Amino acid sequence: PVPALPRIAVSAVGRRGERMAAKRRELSVIVPTYDEYENIKELCTRLFKAAEEAKLRMELLVVDDESKGTEATIKIVKELQKKYPIRIHVRDKSQERGLSSAVLLGFAKARYGTVLCMDADLQHEPESVPNVAKPVLNNQAEFSVGSRNVPGGGVAAWALHRKIISFVATILAWPLSGSTDPMSGFFCTTKKVLARGDGKINPIGFKIGLEIMVRCDCNPIEDVPIMFQDRVAGESKLSTKQNILYIRQLMGLYLGKYPLGSIFGIFFVLCLLRILMILIL
Repeated sequence: PVPALPRIAVSAVGRRGERMAAKRRELSVIVPTYDEYENIKELCTRLFKAAEEAKLRMELLVVDDESKGTEATIKIVKELQKKYPIRIHVRDKSQERGLSSAVLLGFAKARYGTVLCMDADLQHEPESVPNVAKPVLNNQAEFSVGSRNVPGGGVAAWALHRKIISFVATILAWPLSGSTDPMSGFFCTTKKVLARGDGKINPIGFKIGLEIMVRCDCNPIEDVPIMFQDRVAGESKLSTKQNILYIRQLMGLYLGKYPLGSIFGIFFVLCLLRILMILIL
């Protein structure tokens, strides 16, 4: 069963009405964290400098899953609150955990109607936030993705095996969304779009952007070039378990988007099952 998600209160406005609305200049940036206290200050100062230059009214909401770094994160946020509109919500170990559910909770608690998700490790450059949000803020797209795979985008110094893994994972997900970087965790949308996914979005695994694109039937989707940097501090949360959850997530999305009786649906589910078996064995 899909866990209950926090409901996002919105007014009933159709896609056409939303696209024709006035351009928005307000943005809530959601950053899920788990022992990322070393990066918060730099992320915050760079982010609000970019917001000022782009003339955006912005808030930063940190959703932190309790860890050994939580107390330090809280202390840093309290100090930053003297100068910046930054908030923090901490989930203790008795509450729901995980990146995807943290992002969805942050969206529900966001002050503004346009919401953006980015990582805390500075691999997503804060200076890119205005550009990634621009298609949604200007009502040109329902969902925008910070993409490494379009002209002007790229990655820093990745090893060959990591590039291969990313390429294969991207190809597996591409038919679901049409984005060149469907696994990206750097994306922007609106609460009105998110409301279409009530009761359908599954907050399992790391690829919440892909989940939202598919479950909320986002259209149009626009890719924005970004440079994906090396991690500045902290440790990667990616693991074999997360890879397996990604395959399971893809299976659910394919079965939802393409009926099992279709040749396309059967082919991709069989391929994903084979990959899952390889990962497990």
